[in-house]
Amino acid sequence: MTLVADLGRRVGTGRRRLARMPGMDVAVFVLVGLVVLVAIVGPLVAPATIDDSNILDALQPPSAAHWFGTDQQGRDVLWRVVAGARASVLSSVAIVAGFSVIGTVVATLATLGGRWVDEIVMRFVDAGLAIPPIIFALGVAAALGPSLPSAIIAMIATGWPYTARLLRGIMRETASQPYVESAELLGVSRVRLMARHVLPNSLDVMVVKWAGDVGNTILVLGAMSFVGVAAQPPSAEWGAAVTAAKGDISTAWWPALAPGLAIAITAIAFGLLGDVLRTRFQPDLEGRL
Repeated sequence: MTLVADLGRRVGTGRRRLARMPGMDVAVFVLVGLVVLVAIVGPLVAPATIDDSNILDALQPPSAAHWFGTDQQGRDVLWRVVAGARASVLSSVAIVAGFSVIGTVVATLATLGGRWVDEIVMRFVDAGLAIPPIIFALGVAAALGPSLPSAIIAMIATGWPYTARLLRGIMRETASQPYVESAELLGVSRVRLMARHVLPNSLDVMVVKWAGDVGNTILVLGAMSFVGVAAQPPSAEWGAAVTAAKGDISTAWWPALAPGLAIAITAIAFGLLGDVLRTRFQPDLEGRL
């Protein structure tokens, strides 16, 4: 565990150093923009036959006709990766948006409601944090039935306690600032204080966190597809594509390589986006995340 933790710290440090390189912010924004653009328009420009089997062309290596080769069903791997971007990327964005909204609402209620409300709400949050998230997500997805919507619901259910816990601490810190206390002494209501001062001035840290969460979510979603509780064949979702190709990886590496690289590049891009936002726009966040 110590070795894994040390490796994680080294990777995080290296990624932050990379994010500080001159011009890296522009490169990261361009890369993330391209990923999002492919996720939005990819299925619209992909051929309508990307799900059609053609056994005669099965497992063709990369060539001029098929740049990333073909899979076990003779389908073009490149177009499958392009079409699968929507399921992988937009689903991850939807998951982060979902648990962020729930976590923000819970944190706001805990901060606004006073001591007893805070204690009750945070005990529910602690209960959610006590359950290993990936185990709980796998259980919820399996109970709902293996599918991409089930995986989305499961990951939202496991993600909101982390947002609620972190944001509640930040909001309490913001609420103790002199300008907030002065406004309260002037008779501003707690609801107005929360809406006008506390919540807006607490979201800077969370925006950085949420950007990185998209990258982490893409990895977890791909892993859930790999173990069979998320997207199912013939879905072009990247994790499902890797799963479908694992049986032939010793003889045909290209059907698994392309979606695997797509997952890795996208996760790194969003992770770097979080680091760029931290180092370029809010350098004081370095010690708060």
